[in-house]
Amino acid sequence: MSEIWLSAHSDPVANLHTFQSCISLTNVYGQPTHQFVVADNGNLSWPPKLKVYSGTSLNFETNIIETPTAIVSFYVDLTEPRIPALALAAGPYIYVYKNTRPFFKFTLPSLEINQLEQDLWEQAKNDKIDVQMLYDMLESIKNDSDAVPLTPLSSKFLQTSVHQRSHFIAVYRDNPLKRQTVITSLDTLRKSHADDDAISCLLIGTENRELFILDPEAFTVLIRQSLPSEPVFIRSTGLYDVDYRILVACRNGSVLVLKKGLSTPKFSITLNAHPIGIERLGKNIVIATMDNSLICYSNKIKNLWSINFDNQITCVAAMDFKAKTFKGILVGFSNNEIRLYRDKFLIDSLSCPDTPAMMQFGRYDREESSLVVITKSGGLVVFILKRNADLTQGIATGAIGPSPQQYQKLNVPRKTKTFVEQTMRERENGVAMHRQFQHDLYKLRLTTAQNYVNALQKKMTPVSLTAAAPLKISANVQGIGPMFRLTIEVMNTSNTTPITGAYIMLVTNDNLYVLEKCYITLPLLVPTLTYTVNIMVRCTSEQGITDSINVFVYVRGRNAPVLTAQIDMPASEAMIVG
Repeated sequence: MSEIWLSAHSDPVANLHTFQSCISLTNVYGQPTHQFVVADNGNLSWPPKLKVYSGTSLNFETNIIETPTAIVSFYVDLTEPRIPALALAAGPYIYVYKNTRPFFKFTLPSLEINQLEQDLWEQAKNDKIDVQMLYDMLESIKNDSDAVPLTPLSSKFLQTSVHQRSHFIAVYRDNPLKRQTVITSLDTLRKSHADDDAISCLLIGTENRELFILDPEAFTVLIRQSLPSEPVFIRSTGLYDVDYRILVACRNGSVLVLKKGLSTPKFSITLNAHPIGIERLGKNIVIATMDNSLICYSNKIKNLWSINFDNQITCVAAMDFKAKTFKGILVGFSNNEIRLYRDKFLIDSLSCPDTPAMMQFGRYDREESSLVVITKSGGLVVFILKRNADLTQGIATGAIGPSPQQYQKLNVPRKTKTFVEQTMRERENGVAMHRQFQHDLYKLRLTTAQNYVNALQKKMTPVSLTAAAPLKISANVQGIGPMFRLTIEVMNTSNTTPITGAYIMLVTNDNLYVLEKCYITLPLLVPTLTYTVNIMVRCTSEQGITDSINVFVYVRGRNAPVLTAQIDMPASEAMIVG
């Protein structure tokens, strides 16, 4: 049994059959207690229902016209008392409830209708086309992958048998053609304030690969954005009026990051398996996938860590325990186990009476930290977090938190008199010291810039900056003296253009060094090939004095050298010994 959870309530015959997106913990009536809201899918015996649980009993239920796909709670106004509204998505509609009463109904905009299909039904209405021709033409539109999809009326007509088609046309030919999408996912985005009871916009994902942002007061479409695939999970952070990011997990296994002001996704993640759930924990994104993996990404889509499990993941939920500033992830498994992780460290393991199918952490009734679980068989289980629960230590290998060495005191020596005097001097003369530092820094930058300009003007760089003669030079000295060998390497850095008429001139102090030759003519310089020139140098000084040798590379037709190198000669060892 868990060390931090208490089993508060269990109802194995609650008969709740829904999805993770169709549950919510919210304050339905504006009272100090919070309720658990479920949009039940129903079955053959009873229709879909909206159910509200309070405490250990069912407090309210009402029938729903269509099968629900998602439900969220959000605030639509600033009236007192502060009562949130419930947005229930079903088909192409958003049913808004306030205080468990119908408040508003929003319908998604209709989709484009195929013009040819519309003309065909207009001809059928005026008896200008026979039944078989209408069927063949609609069938060709259906098989055309580039055409606009058919309306439900045409699709139903194509499914009818041959002897029923005439009757179908006679009954339905006067009906207007209409094509609507359905809602697949739902979430909220705070509009202008970050408070818990601030007004929020609705985020709506649809089957036709679109994302809508809905104004909460006028229920008008603020933004309509196309997506590369059908959205299945939506999570948001930020404010609509300031800046926001929206995470969209799609049916093709990709996760998109949408940012305000951008018409295309800022980042994109391609998962190895389809997502089971996605949660945002602070600045991190945690995704559970169907290959039994739990993956964490940063805001910039950098993979921070991942965990692979032996058992199948059935559901995930975020745990934000504000009383202890704890943020973790709850993971449900097929072996009736629920695990709590903080980052990749296991904090606690909880045994559930049945396989958890969906769960949510939050305030329920009067408890600030409750975990409500719906099992695979339709049961309802409620757990309460202990008030003295220790969430700082993990039960897995490698406990979380700082290492024990962090709490050991360091052997810091006592402050000396000199240290104290220096500290006082810096405190009294801080402004003057800072000004002197800035003066020296500016002077260093000026000297650096002057030397750089001087090097460019005198061609002292190892690589030529002239486009007509792109050359690179390097030199090294071998020997211990008094005889040295000077090796010079020249390379044409151009990709296609050879260089002709290049030569090398060497200049040095004749009183110290004798060069084998001072003028070397270079052959045709083929691009990317290195040409090596060896020159013998003899040191004539017996005083151990050294100097440098200047190497100039010229190209015929130019008065100035294209490259200059200065080689500092080493001291002659023979002279040093002598």
